[in-house]
Amino acid sequence: MSLKPVNKENPALKETIEELTKISRENGTTFWRDIAERLNGSRKNYSSLNLGKIDSLVKDGETVVIAGALLGTGYFEKKATLSALSVSKSAQEKVAKVGSTFKTLVELAKENPKGTNIRILR
Repeated sequence: MSLKPVNKENPALKETIEELTKISRENGTTFWRDIAERLNGSRKNYSSLNLGKIDSLVKDGETVVIAGALLGTGYFEKKATLSALSVSKSAQEKVAKVGSTFKTLVELAKENPKGTNIRILR
């Protein structure tokens, strides 16, 4: 059964959902389909996490996915790879300042199509 973006007007969001579904189907994994289903649902179910909270939850070298927004409140000192649907300007600056990287969901899915060694934070 195909996952189609329902009631989504944002073309970038539609494209992200379709691309994650495609990657999931091509690689026979449910990881990226799960993220696509979360994004296809109601916006009230999206995750919005601050860097301070993420800093307390992750270890150096981890890869983290947030099905929603990455926000810049708090201190962030870990060297990690972060991925989210959207990122605030302050969060981008703080992530770059400590040497961590931010990737879009589609970029990360193309690099790691099986979704191995990735944590989903809510």
